[in-house]
Amino acid sequence: MPHPALVPGAVAVVTGGAAGIGLAAATRFARAGLRIVLADLGEDRLVRAAAGIVEAVPDAEVVTQPCDVGDPAQVAALEAEVRARFGGTDVLMNNAGIQPGSTIFGPPGTWSRILQTNLWGLIHGSQIFVPRMIERGRPGLVINTGSKQGITTPPGDPAYNVAKSGVRTFTEALQHELRNTEGCRISAHLLIPGFVFTGLTANGRTEKPAASWTPNQTVDFMLERLEAGDFYILCPDNDVPRWLDERRILWSTGDIVENRPPLSRWHKDHAAAFAAYVERSRDG
Repeated sequence: MPHPALVPGAVAVVTGGAAGIGLAAATRFARAGLRIVLADLGEDRLVRAAAGIVEAVPDAEVVTQPCDVGDPAQVAALEAEVRARFGGTDVLMNNAGIQPGSTIFGPPGTWSRILQTNLWGLIHGSQIFVPRMIERGRPGLVINTGSKQGITTPPGDPAYNVAKSGVRTFTEALQHELRNTEGCRISAHLLIPGFVFTGLTANGRTEKPAASWTPNQTVDFMLERLEAGDFYILCPDNDVPRWLDERRILWSTGDIVENRPPLSRWHKDHAAAFAAYVERSRDG
């Protein structure tokens, strides 16, 4: 059955809601009869996104508020506005994120900006919204958008990987806290998208690559797995099936257990062993 927070009249707050996965999720929530609060940077983007939701769901109730999730004062103002207008929040989707690219010895300002948005933004959202959600005593839902890059941490974008690794760890701890809080009716879940064609991943492309999923496909899968009760919502795409994700994750964890070099999947002395491991898994 659907998550008990996803009912008509409930209030959903979606950060990073002006485009991509956030906008797709907000639209689906609106179709289910939820009242929508979109938070993002850029007034014009928010206005266009809200208009798109109303076009798709004519009776949708959508409000917008510009918000830099890296600034706790702005997140607190967002929560207060939602509470004043609707009485509180039932669904919180901490989805805002950036990916400008990074290197280990790159500009500290880039690292700060990525961590402030992708990790601290989610921490701010959870710490400011969730206690009020608990106080409401109603069924509630927190969805934090992570990434496979926060689990297997491939080389190439370390600041993003560090932030998303933190998202995973924080969300695991949040769910543990919620399920051990007496009377709490809120659950937290980690959304782990595959390759999704959004403004974050387009890299100048205007046509969706065949390997990628659309934001709508990703949200459909997310809702299906929420209904199943999954905490780790590990999304496939058109190129990487679940079994391959599982093998990559297991191999990554095995670097510690087997005392291999870190990121051995990309290490010249271990790449062939990883390829053989995947091939055996395919055959098995």
